[in-house]
Amino acid sequence: MIFNFFKISQFHHTIEAQSLRKNRNQEVPILLLPMLVQGRVTTNPNPKSPKSQIRPTINHHHDLHQRFSESKSLDFSTWVSENFYKIITITVLIATVAAIFFLRSTGDTAAFLYLQSQAQPLDKTHHFPRIDWNNIPAITDKSSPYANFRSEKWIVVSVSHYPSDSLKKLDRIKGWQLLAIGNSRTPNDWSLKGAIYLSLEQQASLGFRVLGYVPYDSYLRKSVGYLFAIQHGAKKIFDADDRGEVIDGDLGKHFDVELIGEGARQETILQYSHENENRSVVNPYVHFGQRTVWPRGLPLENVGELGHEEFYTEVYGGKQFIQQGISNGLPDVDSVFYYTRKTGLEAFDIRFDERAPKVALPQGVMVPVNSFNTIYHSSAFWGLMLPVSVSNMASDVLRGYWGQRLLWEIGGYVVVYPPTVHRYDTVGGYPFSEEKDLHVNVGRLVKFLVAWRSSEHRLFEKILELSFAMAEEGFWSEQDVKFTAAWLQDLLAVGYRQPRLMSFELDRPRPTIGHGDRKEFVPRKFPSVHLGVEETGTVNYEIANLIRWRKNFGNVVLIMFCNGPVERTALEWRLLYGRIFKTVIILSWQKNEDLAVEAGHLDHIYK
Repeated sequence: MIFNFFKISQFHHTIEAQSLRKNRNQEVPILLLPMLVQGRVTTNPNPKSPKSQIRPTINHHHDLHQRFSESKSLDFSTWVSENFYKIITITVLIATVAAIFFLRSTGDTAAFLYLQSQAQPLDKTHHFPRIDWNNIPAITDKSSPYANFRSEKWIVVSVSHYPSDSLKKLDRIKGWQLLAIGNSRTPNDWSLKGAIYLSLEQQASLGFRVLGYVPYDSYLRKSVGYLFAIQHGAKKIFDADDRGEVIDGDLGKHFDVELIGEGARQETILQYSHENENRSVVNPYVHFGQRTVWPRGLPLENVGELGHEEFYTEVYGGKQFIQQGISNGLPDVDSVFYYTRKTGLEAFDIRFDERAPKVALPQGVMVPVNSFNTIYHSSAFWGLMLPVSVSNMASDVLRGYWGQRLLWEIGGYVVVYPPTVHRYDTVGGYPFSEEKDLHVNVGRLVKFLVAWRSSEHRLFEKILELSFAMAEEGFWSEQDVKFTAAWLQDLLAVGYRQPRLMSFELDRPRPTIGHGDRKEFVPRKFPSVHLGVEETGTVNYEIANLIRWRKNFGNVVLIMFCNGPVERTALEWRLLYGRIFKTVIILSWQKNEDLAVEAGHLDHIYK
């Protein structure tokens, strides 16, 4: 595409400057940058003279004097009835300005995206499930051929096709039992020697309550597999898919499979600093050498945070109940990254630093967690539930954030590990619409979760309360509230014991980080891709410049006009310029809600 840049204008309207003022009474300039794709736009050859647009001045002094003099003899109700429409207009204007001021003062780009999505009003009529926790009958396996089988370490995957080479390698990992969960697309004669396969018919005979909620044609049926594994003695579950190969075929080499006992590593773990109380989410890929790559589920407003940690702290190991691995090859990236970085048919082969230390997340800071390269220990088995009322591409990410918040209640934390799996780019990316739940809501979700508090005294009661609160806030529907209730009851029915609550650190004063507590680690810079261009040499230099540019333009609102197809252009512009400017607003001839593109006319854009 050919971009023609012309006329950069900055608004100075008093109302806009005041409504976009930050807390320090600092004006937020607006940079209007129309950008044309494939051709210029013809302008009006005979524009009106500015003088012709000036309306004649009318002297209303005498009329106003009479009207206000007459109003003195009227009672209040009469005055209101005569000025009703004026009162309504002024009230709406004040409310609008106040709303814009609030959004800009908080600097929440996600809030703008949320408003632009024009979501339906939230339904506040959800019903809170009532459960008798002390009278839940046990569910035992009496029908499957594996009724008497027991194993402490399980690999759970969803299968829709015949076994892939990657899946066959997973099946050969020593000490782990592979469990394959079928769906309506799985071949009827599916089989793999050494693996346990549960068809739809076998799943239906297990008697779990969750079977009434999981879809027939989705990987979300893995929730049935998690319950089956727990029922048959699971203490660790590796959540995987059939596209990844464990590096060197040894999970114990990469993850902390044992947290207690002889096999446990008694060590301290590097941890992100909690010094910045306003930071609630991080991009772990920066720590492992890829500063221009970001994981699926990272709020897009955080994509531009390219700098590495100034310093870290440390935490004692033993409570990393959720362990997220990094994937070489095709890492877990969203459709925005995939379609703006993909060059032709060449597969992604992105590498991360294998020598970088694992890193933990303190309470108050979160990270995206997926469902294909993650180990869950028994203390976090309740967090395996995959929501069913959101899109497939959003389900595991929402689960991860939901689970991290609840993990803090039992003193646990998430640790991210250097490359554990090589994942092949063989399927292609997913459409942007599949991830709309993420891009619209995930930033707001993280803030909501960090601020959420519960006065319940047992973990499962807190879990149900949080699921209900998320439904009320529109992050998922009431269906997932009912699903949560069924999931928790099934966990108890198969013999799972809920962990005890621990003291909540966020409600206590944060300890001061002394000089001796600061740990330094400077990530290596690995070759990457930047908008379809291999990131070497010059591009690396330009990426470094982005950090400096943000100091000059980080408080500027950029408005751009696209005169052409917006499907890919909007993503590229928002990705590239969103790293520099405070907010990027994209206009086009037609509105596109999925891409947060508003309708506009170029000849009216300066008015």
